[in-house]
Amino acid sequence: MPAGVMIPARNMPSMITSNGNVSGFGTSSSGLTLGQIMFQQRNNMMEGQLHPLEMTQNTSESEFARTRDEEFDSTNKSVSENHELGGSGDDQDPRPNKKKRYHRHTQHQIQEMEAFFKECPHPDDKQRKELGRELGLEPLQIKFWFQNKRTQMKTQHERHENTHLRTENEKLRADNMRFREALSTASCPNCGGPTVVGQMSIDEHHLRLENARLREEIDRISAIAAKYVGKPLANFPLLSSPVPSRPFDFGAQPVSEEMYGVGDLLRSISAPSEADKPMIIELAVAAMEELIRMAQMDEPLWMASLDGSTYVLNEEEYIRTFPNGIGPKPTGFKSEASRETTVVIMNHINLVEILIDVHQWSTLFSGIVSKASTLDVLSTGVAGNYNGALQVMTAEFQVPSPLVPSRESYYVRYCKQHAEGTWAVVDVSLDNIRPSPTVRCRRRPSGCLIQEMPNGYSKVTWVEHVEVDDRGVHSLYKQLVSSSHAFGARRWVATLDRQCERLASILASNIPAGEVGVITNQDGRKSMLKLAERMVISFCGGVSASTAHTWTTLSGTGADDVRVMTRKSIDDPGRPPGIVLSAATSFWLPVSPKRVFDFLRDENYRSEWDILSNGGAVQEMAHIANGRDPGNCVSLLRVNSANSSQSNMLILQESCTDSTGSFVIYAPVDIVAMNVVLNGGDPDYVALLPSGFAILPDGTDGGIADAGGSGGSLLTVAFQILVDSVPTAKLPLGSVATVNNLIACTVERIKASLSCDNA
Repeated sequence: MPAGVMIPARNMPSMITSNGNVSGFGTSSSGLTLGQIMFQQRNNMMEGQLHPLEMTQNTSESEFARTRDEEFDSTNKSVSENHELGGSGDDQDPRPNKKKRYHRHTQHQIQEMEAFFKECPHPDDKQRKELGRELGLEPLQIKFWFQNKRTQMKTQHERHENTHLRTENEKLRADNMRFREALSTASCPNCGGPTVVGQMSIDEHHLRLENARLREEIDRISAIAAKYVGKPLANFPLLSSPVPSRPFDFGAQPVSEEMYGVGDLLRSISAPSEADKPMIIELAVAAMEELIRMAQMDEPLWMASLDGSTYVLNEEEYIRTFPNGIGPKPTGFKSEASRETTVVIMNHINLVEILIDVHQWSTLFSGIVSKASTLDVLSTGVAGNYNGALQVMTAEFQVPSPLVPSRESYYVRYCKQHAEGTWAVVDVSLDNIRPSPTVRCRRRPSGCLIQEMPNGYSKVTWVEHVEVDDRGVHSLYKQLVSSSHAFGARRWVATLDRQCERLASILASNIPAGEVGVITNQDGRKSMLKLAERMVISFCGGVSASTAHTWTTLSGTGADDVRVMTRKSIDDPGRPPGIVLSAATSFWLPVSPKRVFDFLRDENYRSEWDILSNGGAVQEMAHIANGRDPGNCVSLLRVNSANSSQSNMLILQESCTDSTGSFVIYAPVDIVAMNVVLNGGDPDYVALLPSGFAILPDGTDGGIADAGGSGGSLLTVAFQILVDSVPTAKLPLGSVATVNNLIACTVERIKASLSCDNA
């Protein structure tokens, strides 16, 4: 709005009606009213005068100057009229039809006021009076001019903003139309279908893409399965996401390749190629079908033994029932097949997760699995569980004795849910895909069928079926191995049952405090059990005849040969640094395994065989029961030796037993470190060198360790001694003889204590 107009724009709509009459003012109002000013302006326009609102933005300089003169004259007229009326506009009430005279500001006055406006757009009364004296104007004229100027600037600013916003709006509208046109002709790059705007969220779109991809994989795998087993396989996606988290934190690390090395077979195996994967899937599907039938069928496939305690596989019936498989049995190999059923205290879902997770699986079965690794994960399942999980693995299976060679295997593991609460996990060798001359063991479809039971229990039916070259087994263990009890289903099931009870004790929170020495602190119990678990894993991994171990036989100790092995310990917080000498021997005792176990685990008899205790009394300071059998417990022992230097020595001991074997494993521990553990501290930094005993039945009494019959025992004694604290030092010449004498004296003391001097 031009500077000479003194009409507040915000009041105009409420003052002028549609017929041009002035509204909103009564006759009692005084002074110059807005209606009078507007009425006079309309009369002026009718007389041909130039109205300020008709001016445009592109007026030339001359026209702009003339316009400002007219504005000045109009302002002067209004101000002069105010003076003639004798008021400032608030105390006069002139008649609306009276004709008014206007006075315009001069060019100089307008320039001075505009210059002052740039510096101070809101002058106060003092400034208006001073500016009015300089320009010859009344303060009220100055006030009106500044009001109109501010209104004009505000209007220009709003007009500029409106223009900018209108431009932006047109630009956004054009972009929106362009995007709509692009989406109307778009198609899904994966499924090829049209896309619908505004009807599908991003997550839903991603799920549809994933669903289309899974359908393609299901169709492809079903086609493979249909060719092999005669019917399609459902719910078997092929994914490549990471393995889900573990249900339990076992804490202790399993015996790994870095600790003890790798055998020839496992070293030569790598992940399968893309060309091998369809054959692996085909083999896994057939193996799952075979395992289910092997777990559910009875005669004539499985024949009961004479006493009805075990089942024997009818190999002729097996070949007729399953003509397709991994091929005929290699020359010189023997078949071992067994089946066992039990009920364990573990939820079926947690059990499935442990079997699929290689770390948890090798930790749970540390007495059977010396090392294991996953080479490739072909599938992790679907819908957040392990239904359809498929992975290629390697593992080494052991018996805790240097007289029985370990068994290396390269196989695929497949998990499938068959019904609500029923799962199956199967292993089958992949040696026919990658033949190797070093293969001495093949796993035909083996694994377990898991069924949900009430109150968190699970029914497990385990099937073990292998073909093996057992010519390297020592004669002492021939009977045990050939009867399928050393590596058979009974040993797997018995170990699973015992370990499930141990896990239940770790999770237990309501421990009665009535018995003396019972550890009731929850954190202390967990830390001590984790430390004992690591001790057991270290012992089992170092006592067997693994292909990664180089045992040296020391003769001259009678009929019982001692095997020794050296190992360097460097930068391992769980082991003391230096050179470690391991020695082990296995021998037969004509007493039951239960009697041997009870003798070795009882601290009251320890001084009869433990040379290192120097005849001192051994006292149990604390213990944790971890199973129904009283022999399954972790104890903290104190040796009250006559030697003052050993008066404060503590011994951590775990004893465990089941129907297939027993262990008594111990290690000296530092008092300060154990106090930290008992208070819930981290047990991984407690240095351990475990020694102990592995007790197995000799196989003549059905392979049952706790039987009180005529069967004897196979006892393995193993020691680990730190012979030098410097890892780079050479092995002292007398250390081997010292360890040899130590183990020989221990064996003689055990035989004497059990009245087996002439055995």
